[in-house]
This record gives sequence, C-alpha cells and structure tokens, in this order.
Amino acid sequence: MGRTLLVTGGAGFIGGCFVRMFANKNETRIVNLDQLTYAGNIDSLAMVSEGIGYHFVHGNIHDRQLVSRLLTTYQPDAIIHFAAESHVDRSIDGPRVFLETNVIGTFDLLIEARSYWEALNNEKRDNFRFVHVSTDEVYGSLGPDDPAFSESTPYDPHSPYSASKAASDHFVRAFFHTYGLPSIVTNCSNNYGPYQFPEKLIPLMILNALSRKLLPVYGDGLNVRDWLFVEDHCRAIDRVLEAGVPGNTYAIGGHSERTNLDVINAICEAVDEMSPGQESSKAQIRYVTDRPGHDRRYAIDTSKIRTQLGWYPTQDFSSALRHTVHWYLNNQAWVDRVTTGSYLRERLGVKGIH
Repeated sequence: MGRTLLVTGGAGFIGGCFVRMFANKNETRIVNLDQLTYAGNIDSLAMVSEGIGYHFVHGNIHDRQLVSRLLTTYQPDAIIHFAAESHVDRSIDGPRVFLETNVIGTFDLLIEARSYWEALNNEKRDNFRFVHVSTDEVYGSLGPDDPAFSESTPYDPHSPYSASKAASDHFVRAFFHTYGLPSIVTNCSNNYGPYQFPEKLIPLMILNALSRKLLPVYGDGLNVRDWLFVEDHCRAIDRVLEAGVPGNTYAIGGHSERTNLDVINAICEAVDEMSPGQESSKAQIRYVTDRPGHDRRYAIDTSKIRTQLGWYPTQDFSSALRHTVHWYLNNQAWVDRVTTGSYLRERLGVKGIH
C-alpha cells in the first residue's frame, strides 16, 4: 500500500466524493472518521468496499482517545480534515454547534495530530501533512467590480458559519507557526454535484422542481457565487496533498460566477427537458425575504494553485449542472432515503471501528 490517509467527515458531501474517488485506488488506503450527523450519509459510500484499502470509523473528532488510537494504529501519511457544520441558515438558527464542531473539533484534532507528528521518524515526519478544507465565505462579501478573493484577502466573516471556519483556519495556521505542524489550508467556492444534501441551493431546487414544488429565491436572486464541481475540488485537494507547501493557503474555485437566479433558471431548463411537465418549472419560482447577513458576491482567483501546482477546473458549469440534475433524477432511492430521514434512523446500526 502506498499512502494512508485519515479523512474526517468522509461521509459528507465533499469528503464522500474524495473517498469515492481515491479509496482503493492509486495504492491509497483511507480511514474514514465520521460522526454521521444529519449531513453524513453512509448510503453515499455504498460502492466503496471495506477492506485493506478502506476502513469506516463511526466516531467524533472530539473523541481524542479515538483519534489518537486511529493515528497510532494506521500511521497515516496525512490527515484531510473535511468534517464541519456547513449550512449558513442552520448557523443562524443555532450557532453553538458550529463553534463546537468547526472550532473546538478542529482544535482537538490538531492537538492529536501534533502529538502523532512529533513522534514520527524523520522521513515520515518530513512528509506528513495536515490539510484543512475551508471556504471562501471567510473573506466576506465582494462588490460587483471588486477583484476576486485570493490567498491574501483579509478575513471578514459575516455569518456564524463563516466565523467558525475563519477561527478554525487561524488555529491551523497557528499550529504551523507555533509548533511546526506541516499544515495547509484550502479555501473553496460553492461546491455542487451528486450526493449533496438537499438543504443546499442546487439539490434543493432540483428536487423541488422535479416535485413541482415552489422554488424559493432569497431577496432579488442576484447574489453571485462561484460554482465548483465537487470532483474538481477533490482533485485539487489531492494535488495540494501531493505538492502543496506547508504553511501555505490555496484558493480553489470553479471559474463559474453565476447569480442564484441564473442557476435556478438553468436547473429549471434541465429539469423541463429531462422530466417534462405541463408547464415550465420557472413558474414555480417565488421570491422570499432575504436571510440575515446574506453576502452579495463571492469569486475566487485561482492563480496560485494554477501556477504553482498545475491545477485548474476541468468541468464546464452547464454540462456539470446537467449531469447533476440527471443524477438526482436517476437516483430516486438515495433521494427518498434522505428526504424521508430513513438513512438517519439506521445510522446507529452502522458497522465500523468505534
């Protein structure tokens, strides 16, 4: 076996994509630590076989004894930290869990990572990496003509979610500068693709359009996001793991700025083509009161990761969005288990190392 990775949050949307792409491939062994909260779905990993190249562990990053045992047992070459609470609306309604998971949970993980790293022999210690996956929301909001976010953009978080991610980013960098822990931070734009939990904009609108339900649009619908196909993001994470420089930050974006209304209209057009109804799905669009602190625009300057690591997004937004709509249309069993909550009722029966 070539490399061993401890992945946190590997049953979530982005972490799950990473696991599906790299477990049992390229001589990679993945140990997947996930608490299986509402956003962690073991169904999304059904095609990944338990065995020499993959192990699922049902547990919490707060459980330092468990994390220490996993590090000692599996001797990973890197930790890739995806685990996080990530939905802005939930952070507005209940911010405390975002502090507990995103800040304190990351801190607990860093403590154990440092202890493990310091005990490694010279070669393995030199090659070890801690990759912390974060968001562009830590940078705040852009005006229509402002330059895109880059690695040097000052932090200006506007929601409890983005504030918690900003704090965790700072702790990761502090452990590099204070203790030498070879860590790297990545800040990505909005992800989309198959297996995304339907509280997020794209899957929610796809499923509502397919069900002929209303399509709620915050405010005027002109908030702009840069959309990144999740598989492109995971390829970027893998590239950062291979060639990223400890202590550095890499901004990862999809080069696909769209207003929310543009995205919803494109979803409606794809749904109408693939699942035609009596009227256009666009008739279901309804404007609703904007959420508090709704950032106006995000955009990512990917110059650093392109020039230094040779990564760039490969997916065109229009075709990847159509692929995503097609996936939700053709994976009704997964959708039904998520929307009915049956996947949650069965999570306590999940097998794995505890």
